[in-house]
Amino acid sequence: MVKTDIGVTSIDRITVRGLDLSEQIIGKFDFVDMIFHTTLARLPTAREKVMVNALLVTTADHGITPSSLAARLTYAGAPEALQGAVAAGLLGAGSVFLGTMQNAAEMLLAAAQALAPDADDGQVREAARAVIRQYRQERRAIYGVGHPIHVHGDPRVPTLRALSCANGYHGVHWRLMEAISEVLTTEMGKPLPLNAVGAIAAIVAAMGLDPLVARGLALVGRSAGLLAHVMEEKTAPMATAAWKVVLAQDPRNELP
Repeated sequence: MVKTDIGVTSIDRITVRGLDLSEQIIGKFDFVDMIFHTTLARLPTAREKVMVNALLVTTADHGITPSSLAARLTYAGAPEALQGAVAAGLLGAGSVFLGTMQNAAEMLLAAAQALAPDADDGQVREAARAVIRQYRQERRAIYGVGHPIHVHGDPRVPTLRALSCANGYHGVHWRLMEAISEVLTTEMGKPLPLNAVGAIAAIVAAMGLDPLVARGLALVGRSAGLLAHVMEEKTAPMATAAWKVVLAQDPRNELP
């Protein structure tokens, strides 16, 4: 028999994790409650709710990015399929854009196993150096530092740091991520400040969540932003203009 513990539907009732959707959830749970209830089979604490709300808001939009452009271009070609446009934007969330919170959280969780919660700055810095050495030897990208636009510092990081401190989630994972940024900046001879990916990874690791949740929350948050881009594309289209800019780069194309 095939079954799931998440939801059950009968002729007159819908049950989600043992609670009646109509009588016990709708109007009583907010969206973060529902994420925790469905995914972790429990409700969030007050401080968990603050942090997850912050992560969803942080990942919702970042202007014209590969994901938002993909959504706009897909909508331009298939305006009857909103779901296709949003899906196109989400499909680009991987190891280069948007999905890297998971990679960074995995890195921090693995490295922090060798550190005590009250490790001193020297121990944290040495752990950071060890991470960098390992990733270089394995030719793996180090996520969570640097930004192509926010070259002097990601403006989202101070706010996420302050929220983490206020809610008891600024610990060894944050310190390790900050140390990786500092060591890399020194070794590379150029600014590689902590970015939102690193901050979110540190928060997810500190909360004890599965790193996969980091990517999942990023996808959920970005869905709202992609919907906004599609709605704007409907009333103020720019995807076709962007496409023509690309075409114009190749002199072999004959544009009308």
